[in-house]
Amino acid sequence: SIASADMDLNQLEAFLTAQTKKQGGITSDQAAVIAKFWKNHRTKIHESLINQSRWDNVLKNMNWRVDLKSQSRHVDQINTPVAIVEMELGKNGQ
Repeated sequence: SIASADMDLNQLEAFLTAQTKKQGGITSDQAAVIAKFWKNHRTKIHESLINQSRWDNVLKNMNWRVDLKSQSRHVDQINTPVAIVEMELGKNGQ
């Protein structure tokens, strides 16, 4: 729950306090250890969860533009917008 919500220190404290008050929950010593571990490893845990949730390819770059036709055989096609999107994909971590 802590990792999936990416809790800040205030949220963590409230969550752990609730867990210590719950019947069959954790002790205050366990809560202190969990809080210390989360404070020291939050960034690593968050990055690991993000990497696990990605597919093989990631979006590296994206360019787009909108063009308008200024010349055409048919008058009704003039000023028709055309969107051009270019996406560059790459492997995760490269």
